[in-house]
Amino acid sequence: MNQYLQFDYTTIGHVTIDVFADGSRRAGGTAFYSALQAARLGLRAAIVTQGRAQEIEALLEPYRCELSLTVLPAQQTTTLHTTGAGAARSQRVLAWAGAIAAENVVLDSAIVHLAPVARETPADWSGRARFVGLTPQGLARRWSGNGGPITQAPPADAAIAAAARCNALVVSEQERESCAGVIAAARAAGAVVAVTAGAHPNTILLPDGQALALDVPALADAVDDLGAGDVFAAAFFVSLSDGCSPRDAVAFANAAAAVRMRGAGAGAIGDRAAIDARLHTGASAGD
Repeated sequence: MNQYLQFDYTTIGHVTIDVFADGSRRAGGTAFYSALQAARLGLRAAIVTQGRAQEIEALLEPYRCELSLTVLPAQQTTTLHTTGAGAARSQRVLAWAGAIAAENVVLDSAIVHLAPVARETPADWSGRARFVGLTPQGLARRWSGNGGPITQAPPADAAIAAAARCNALVVSEQERESCAGVIAAARAAGAVVAVTAGAHPNTILLPDGQALALDVPALADAVDDLGAGDVFAAAFFVSLSDGCSPRDAVAFANAAAAVRMRGAGAGAIGDRAAIDARLHTGASAGD
Protein backbone atom coordinates (compact mmCIF):
# COMPACT_ATOMS: atom_id res chain seq x y z
CA MET A 1 0.00 0.00 0.00
CA ASN A 2 1.28 3.47 -0.85
CA GLN A 3 0.79 6.66 1.15
CA TYR A 4 0.52 10.17 -0.34
CA LEU A 5 0.31 12.77 2.39
CA GLN A 6 -0.53 16.44 2.71
CA PHE A 7 -0.73 17.66 -0.87
CA ASP A 8 -2.84 20.51 -2.18
CA TYR A 9 -3.60 18.90 -5.56
CA THR A 10 -3.25 15.22 -6.47
CA THR A 11 -3.99 13.73 -9.87
CA ILE A 12 -4.68 10.03 -10.41
CA GLY A 13 -4.20 8.70 -13.94
CA HIS A 14 -1.68 7.51 -16.48
CA VAL A 15 1.22 9.73 -17.40
CA THR A 16 1.60 8.81 -21.05
CA ILE A 17 4.33 8.66 -23.62
CA ASP A 18 2.98 10.73 -26.50
CA VAL A 19 4.50 9.77 -29.86
CA PHE A 20 4.05 12.22 -32.73
CA ALA A 21 4.14 11.88 -36.51
CA ASP A 22 7.75 13.05 -36.67
CA GLY A 23 8.79 10.34 -34.21
CA SER A 24 9.31 12.69 -31.26
CA ARG A 25 8.21 11.57 -27.81
CA ARG A 26 7.17 13.62 -24.79
CA ALA A 27 5.23 13.30 -21.57
CA GLY A 28 1.47 13.54 -21.82
CA GLY A 29 -1.75 12.70 -20.08
CA THR A 30 -4.23 14.71 -18.04
CA ALA A 31 -2.56 13.66 -14.79
CA PHE A 32 0.66 15.36 -15.90
CA TYR A 33 -0.68 18.53 -17.51
CA SER A 34 -3.21 19.22 -14.74
CA ALA A 35 -0.77 18.60 -11.90
CA LEU A 36 1.82 20.87 -13.53
CA GLN A 37 -0.75 23.64 -13.86
CA ALA A 38 -1.65 23.25 -10.19
CA ALA A 39 2.04 23.42 -9.26
CA ARG A 40 2.48 26.63 -11.23
CA LEU A 41 -0.45 28.10 -9.33
CA GLY A 42 1.66 27.63 -6.21
CA LEU A 43 0.11 24.39 -4.97
CA ARG A 44 1.92 21.34 -3.65
CA ALA A 45 1.09 19.00 -6.50
CA ALA A 46 1.42 15.23 -6.78
CA ILE A 47 0.82 12.61 -9.45
CA VAL A 48 -0.21 9.03 -8.75
CA THR A 49 0.32 7.04 -11.94
CA GLN A 50 1.15 3.58 -13.21
CA GLY A 51 3.69 2.29 -15.69
CA ARG A 52 7.42 1.70 -15.95
CA ALA A 53 9.01 3.97 -13.37
CA GLN A 54 12.26 4.50 -15.26
CA GLU A 55 10.46 5.66 -18.41
CA ILE A 56 8.07 8.01 -16.62
CA GLU A 57 10.75 9.49 -14.37
CA ALA A 58 12.92 10.22 -17.40
CA LEU A 59 10.03 11.94 -19.21
CA LEU A 60 9.19 14.10 -16.21
CA GLU A 61 12.75 14.91 -15.18
CA PRO A 62 12.51 18.55 -16.40
CA TYR A 63 9.54 19.07 -14.06
CA ARG A 64 10.58 17.03 -11.01
CA CYS A 65 11.35 20.11 -8.92
CA GLU A 66 7.70 21.13 -9.37
CA LEU A 67 5.93 17.81 -8.87
CA SER A 68 5.87 14.87 -6.51
CA LEU A 69 5.65 11.61 -8.45
CA THR A 70 4.67 8.09 -7.44
CA VAL A 71 4.67 5.38 -10.10
CA LEU A 72 2.83 2.14 -9.38
CA PRO A 73 4.65 -0.65 -11.26
CA ALA A 74 3.37 -2.06 -14.54
CA GLN A 75 4.97 -3.97 -17.41
CA GLN A 76 4.55 -1.06 -19.79
CA THR A 77 3.76 2.65 -19.84
CA THR A 78 0.66 3.85 -21.63
CA THR A 79 1.85 5.07 -25.03
CA LEU A 80 -0.31 7.04 -27.47
CA HIS A 81 0.41 7.89 -31.10
CA THR A 82 -1.02 11.36 -31.69
CA THR A 83 -1.79 13.14 -34.97
CA GLY A 84 -3.68 16.33 -35.76
CA ALA A 85 -4.87 19.07 -33.44
CA GLY A 86 -8.06 20.27 -31.81
CA ALA A 87 -11.22 18.54 -32.97
CA ALA A 88 -9.19 16.83 -35.73
CA ARG A 89 -6.80 15.17 -33.25
CA SER A 90 -6.74 11.38 -33.33
CA GLN A 91 -4.87 8.91 -31.16
CA ARG A 92 -3.94 5.24 -31.23
CA VAL A 93 -3.03 3.14 -28.20
CA LEU A 94 0.41 1.57 -28.64
CA ALA A 95 0.71 0.29 -25.05
CA TRP A 96 -1.48 0.32 -21.92
CA ALA A 97 -0.32 0.30 -18.31
CA GLY A 98 -3.53 -1.25 -17.01
CA ALA A 99 -6.15 -0.22 -14.49
CA ILE A 100 -5.02 1.38 -11.22
CA ALA A 101 -6.18 -0.73 -8.27
CA ALA A 102 -8.14 1.21 -5.64
CA GLU A 103 -6.30 -0.52 -2.80
CA ASN A 104 -3.03 1.07 -3.98
CA VAL A 105 -4.35 4.61 -3.62
CA VAL A 106 -4.40 6.24 -0.18
CA LEU A 107 -4.69 10.02 -0.30
CA ASP A 108 -4.49 13.04 1.95
CA SER A 109 -5.01 15.95 -0.43
CA ALA A 110 -7.11 19.11 -0.46
CA ILE A 111 -8.04 18.51 -4.11
CA VAL A 112 -8.14 15.12 -5.80
CA HIS A 113 -8.43 15.10 -9.58
CA LEU A 114 -9.49 11.82 -11.19
CA ALA A 115 -7.67 12.17 -14.50
CA PRO A 116 -8.09 9.07 -16.68
CA VAL A 117 -6.90 8.84 -20.27
CA ALA A 118 -7.60 5.16 -20.92
CA ARG A 119 -10.13 3.69 -18.48
CA GLU A 120 -7.53 3.37 -15.73
CA THR A 121 -8.72 5.48 -12.80
CA PRO A 122 -10.37 3.68 -9.86
CA ALA A 123 -13.84 4.74 -8.75
CA ASP A 124 -12.77 4.56 -5.11
CA TRP A 125 -9.72 5.14 -2.91
CA SER A 126 -8.85 5.51 0.75
CA GLY A 127 -8.01 8.67 2.63
CA ARG A 128 -9.19 12.27 2.68
CA ALA A 129 -10.07 14.85 0.07
CA ARG A 130 -11.86 18.15 0.54
CA PHE A 131 -12.69 18.59 -3.16
CA VAL A 132 -12.92 15.99 -5.93
CA GLY A 133 -12.81 16.83 -9.62
CA LEU A 134 -13.29 14.47 -12.57
CA THR A 135 -12.34 14.77 -16.24
CA PRO A 136 -14.12 11.69 -17.64
CA GLN A 137 -12.80 11.66 -21.21
CA GLY A 138 -10.59 8.64 -20.50
CA LEU A 139 -13.56 6.71 -19.12
CA ALA A 140 -15.45 7.21 -22.38
CA ARG A 141 -12.83 5.64 -24.63
CA ARG A 142 -12.30 2.24 -26.18
CA TRP A 143 -9.75 0.71 -28.51
CA SER A 144 -8.97 -2.71 -29.94
CA GLY A 145 -5.57 -3.99 -28.83
CA ASN A 146 -2.22 -2.28 -29.16
CA GLY A 147 -2.21 -0.01 -32.18
CA GLY A 148 -5.99 0.38 -32.16
CA PRO A 149 -7.54 3.81 -32.69
CA ILE A 150 -9.31 5.42 -29.75
CA THR A 151 -13.04 5.89 -30.22
CA GLN A 152 -15.78 7.09 -27.89
CA ALA A 153 -17.90 4.68 -25.89
CA PRO A 154 -20.26 5.03 -22.92
CA PRO A 155 -18.34 4.81 -19.63
CA ALA A 156 -18.65 1.72 -17.45
CA ASP A 157 -20.85 1.69 -14.35
CA ALA A 158 -17.81 2.43 -12.19
CA ALA A 159 -17.60 5.85 -13.83
CA ILE A 160 -21.08 6.66 -12.54
CA ALA A 161 -19.92 5.79 -9.04
CA ALA A 162 -16.88 8.05 -9.42
CA ALA A 163 -19.03 10.92 -10.70
CA ALA A 164 -21.30 10.66 -7.66
CA ARG A 165 -18.32 11.52 -5.43
CA CYS A 166 -17.35 14.65 -7.35
CA ASN A 167 -17.70 18.33 -6.63
CA ALA A 168 -17.00 19.32 -10.23
CA LEU A 169 -16.58 17.80 -13.67
CA VAL A 170 -15.08 19.07 -16.94
CA VAL A 171 -16.04 17.49 -20.25
CA SER A 172 -15.74 18.60 -23.86
CA GLU A 173 -18.72 19.11 -26.14
CA GLN A 174 -17.47 16.18 -28.24
CA GLU A 175 -17.71 13.89 -25.21
CA ARG A 176 -20.95 15.27 -23.80
CA GLU A 177 -23.26 12.72 -25.40
CA SER A 178 -21.19 9.66 -24.49
CA CYS A 179 -20.72 11.01 -20.94
CA ALA A 180 -24.40 11.86 -20.41
CA GLY A 181 -24.80 9.32 -17.61
CA VAL A 182 -21.68 10.56 -15.83
CA ILE A 183 -22.85 14.17 -16.13
CA ALA A 184 -26.28 13.29 -14.75
CA ALA A 185 -24.77 11.44 -11.78
CA ALA A 186 -22.43 14.33 -11.00
CA ARG A 187 -25.21 16.94 -11.12
CA ALA A 188 -27.47 14.77 -8.98
CA ALA A 189 -24.69 14.68 -6.39
CA GLY A 190 -24.45 18.48 -6.41
CA ALA A 191 -21.47 18.90 -8.75
CA VAL A 192 -20.87 21.80 -11.13
CA VAL A 193 -20.20 20.67 -14.71
CA ALA A 194 -18.23 22.73 -17.25
CA VAL A 195 -18.61 21.79 -20.92
CA THR A 196 -15.83 23.16 -23.15
CA ALA A 197 -16.16 23.67 -26.87
CA GLY A 198 -12.89 25.10 -28.11
CA ALA A 199 -13.33 28.72 -29.17
CA HIS A 200 -17.11 28.45 -28.82
CA PRO A 201 -18.91 29.39 -25.59
CA ASN A 202 -18.48 27.24 -22.50
CA THR A 203 -21.60 25.82 -20.90
CA ILE A 204 -21.91 25.57 -17.12
CA LEU A 205 -24.43 23.01 -15.92
CA LEU A 206 -25.50 23.76 -12.36
CA PRO A 207 -26.95 21.21 -9.93
CA ASP A 208 -30.30 23.05 -9.84
CA GLY A 209 -30.81 22.47 -13.55
CA GLN A 210 -29.66 25.87 -14.79
CA ALA A 211 -27.31 26.13 -17.77
CA LEU A 212 -25.13 29.18 -18.35
CA ALA A 213 -23.35 30.01 -21.62
CA LEU A 214 -20.09 31.93 -21.26
CA ASP A 215 -18.09 33.33 -24.17
CA VAL A 216 -14.43 32.37 -24.63
CA PRO A 217 -12.19 35.41 -25.29
CA ALA A 218 -10.63 35.26 -28.75
CA LEU A 219 -7.04 34.05 -29.02
CA ALA A 220 -5.38 35.10 -32.25
CA ASP A 221 -1.88 33.75 -31.63
CA ALA A 222 -2.47 30.13 -30.59
CA VAL A 223 0.52 27.84 -31.17
CA ASP A 224 -0.42 24.44 -29.73
CA ASP A 225 -3.57 23.23 -27.95
CA LEU A 226 -2.41 19.83 -26.65
CA GLY A 227 -3.17 19.68 -22.94
CA ALA A 228 -5.16 22.93 -22.95
CA GLY A 229 -8.28 21.12 -21.73
CA ASP A 230 -6.30 19.57 -18.87
CA VAL A 231 -4.97 23.01 -17.89
CA PHE A 232 -8.53 24.38 -18.03
CA ALA A 233 -9.72 21.61 -15.71
CA ALA A 234 -6.99 22.18 -13.12
CA ALA A 235 -7.56 25.93 -13.04
CA PHE A 236 -11.34 25.41 -12.82
CA PHE A 237 -11.07 22.95 -9.93
CA VAL A 238 -8.60 25.11 -8.03
CA SER A 239 -10.81 28.19 -8.43
CA LEU A 240 -13.96 26.40 -7.30
CA SER A 241 -12.11 24.91 -4.35
CA ASP A 242 -10.97 28.42 -3.40
CA GLY A 243 -14.61 29.52 -3.24
CA CYS A 244 -14.95 31.28 -6.59
CA SER A 245 -18.28 31.27 -8.39
CA PRO A 246 -18.62 28.88 -11.36
CA ARG A 247 -18.67 31.89 -13.71
CA ASP A 248 -15.42 33.31 -12.29
CA ALA A 249 -13.82 29.86 -12.19
CA VAL A 250 -14.54 29.34 -15.89
CA ALA A 251 -13.09 32.74 -16.75
CA PHE A 252 -9.88 31.89 -14.87
CA ALA A 253 -9.74 28.47 -16.52
CA ASN A 254 -10.14 29.97 -20.00
CA ALA A 255 -7.28 32.36 -19.26
CA ALA A 256 -5.08 29.47 -18.11
CA ALA A 257 -5.85 27.52 -21.29
CA ALA A 258 -5.07 30.58 -23.43
CA VAL A 259 -1.68 31.03 -21.77
CA ARG A 260 -0.89 27.37 -22.42
CA MET A 261 -1.93 27.64 -26.09
CA ARG A 262 0.30 30.64 -26.76
CA GLY A 263 3.38 28.42 -26.43
CA ALA A 264 4.44 24.88 -27.29
CA GLY A 265 4.33 21.94 -24.92
CA ALA A 266 4.01 21.70 -21.15
CA GLY A 267 6.68 24.35 -20.67
CA ALA A 268 4.14 26.94 -21.81
CA ILE A 269 1.84 26.29 -18.84
CA GLY A 270 1.57 29.59 -17.02
CA ASP A 271 1.87 30.72 -13.43
CA ARG A 272 -0.77 32.76 -11.61
CA ALA A 273 0.69 36.10 -12.70
CA ALA A 274 0.59 35.12 -16.39
CA ILE A 275 -2.97 33.82 -16.06
CA ASP A 276 -4.17 36.93 -14.22
CA ALA A 277 -2.61 39.10 -16.94
CA ARG A 278 -4.37 37.09 -19.65
CA LEU A 279 -7.62 37.20 -17.67
CA HIS A 280 -7.46 41.02 -17.62
CA THR A 281 -6.51 41.21 -21.31
CA GLY A 282 -9.25 38.80 -22.35
CA ALA A 283 -11.88 40.60 -20.29
CA SER A 284 -10.89 43.94 -21.82
CA ALA A 285 -11.02 42.50 -25.34
CA GLY A 286 -14.51 41.16 -24.69
CA ASP A 287 -15.90 44.49 -23.42
